[in-house]
Amino acid sequence: MNISIVIMAAGFGTRMKSSTPKVLHKISGHEMLYYIIKESKKITNDITVILHHQSDLVKQEMSRYFTDINYTLQDVENFPGTGGALRSANPKYKKVLVLNGDMPLLEEKDMLNFIQTEGQVIMSSFRCADPSGYGRVITDEQKRVKKIVEEKDASKDEKSVNLVNAGVYLFDADFLKANLRNLSNNNKQKEFYITDLIKIANNQNIIVKAIEVNEDTFMGINSKYHLSKAEEIMQKRIKKRFMQSGVTMRMPETIYIESSVEILGENTIENGVSLLGNSKIINSHIKTNCVVENSVIEDSDIGPMARIRPNSHIKNTHIGNFVEVKKSTLNGVKAGHLSYLGDSFIDEGTNIGCGTITCNYDGKSKYKTTIGKNVFVGSDTQFVAPVTIEDDVIIASGTTVTKDVKKGSLAINRTPLKIIDNFFYKFFGKEHE
Repeated sequence: MNISIVIMAAGFGTRMKSSTPKVLHKISGHEMLYYIIKESKKITNDITVILHHQSDLVKQEMSRYFTDINYTLQDVENFPGTGGALRSANPKYKKVLVLNGDMPLLEEKDMLNFIQTEGQVIMSSFRCADPSGYGRVITDEQKRVKKIVEEKDASKDEKSVNLVNAGVYLFDADFLKANLRNLSNNNKQKEFYITDLIKIANNQNIIVKAIEVNEDTFMGINSKYHLSKAEEIMQKRIKKRFMQSGVTMRMPETIYIESSVEILGENTIENGVSLLGNSKIINSHIKTNCVVENSVIEDSDIGPMARIRPNSHIKNTHIGNFVEVKKSTLNGVKAGHLSYLGDSFIDEGTNIGCGTITCNYDGKSKYKTTIGKNVFVGSDTQFVAPVTIEDDVIIASGTTVTKDVKKGSLAINRTPLKIIDNFFYKFFGKEHE
């Protein structure tokens, strides 16, 4: 599509009260700027992000996802403000869609509404009960946009207007090129406002059209409170999409699913579950209050109250309550409760008893535990890695395994039980009754 997109991401975001650049604050697992770039790429190959505050950090984080984005720096010293930021863009195409990096809820369809509207200057607006903080959109009797007034510069009558600027614009590139240089900073903030282009367009008898948009979708994130509201909306979208595709969710409002998670096939996700990172859930049942992070769960049931840490692949397996798995592959395994399985490979038919631990860290390095097929691991077993347990082995309860165990063996190293008669009475000085 022959349209350029410019994303404004130069601001300090002081109201976030954070050392993290505003556009790098995350919702549902990704930075706000990530979402707006991702949706923009569905429309065009010419995307420019305008930066200033912590520009190197923003570019570094976005380069993890995108390699073909243009970045430019705003000359804040000479041209502060949104209009000054736009001067640094060099769009390739004849139409320029101007977005904000703190609008993570915008989607492709929202952008297309602008692109499909004819006109040299198109802007976005919505009505709200409390317009404080927004620029007011001033219209004439024919509802044509005459100007946008920033709240700091608005009169008392203008502040009473409830039609506000949503901050997204579509311009003809030629109009921008000809008129950005005409912007003035004659205002209380001494900044160059992009909104003044509306007044310039009117002076040139160019009709400015306003598209009324959804306030929630076009929400700009200016505080941690706004961030939390955007998170709620994003979570509803994510979960609605999965439920419409056939996923069963118990009390979905209590479930947290990050945007990069995949859920395939017929699955049940119970209340209190968190699915994080690049996790993939396939034909499985994730029970109450489990956490799954950057792992694959396939044809398995997990929990309740289990934690699957990154780089685990669990297939045809039962994981019970209070079991923690980290960087492990389990295929056809039963681990009922209260175990830690880290840096391990465990094969089909194996039963992991309560209280089993893979001792995978010696204070310097991590080591692997390999357990074969049809191994019965008794309760309270410790595997001191690196160690390999071959097929068809029994590990007796209470055993600490410090060396490899051959196929068909029993491993046991309990200390013989010693019983001293009447010791209780001798110790506490009580007579035997």
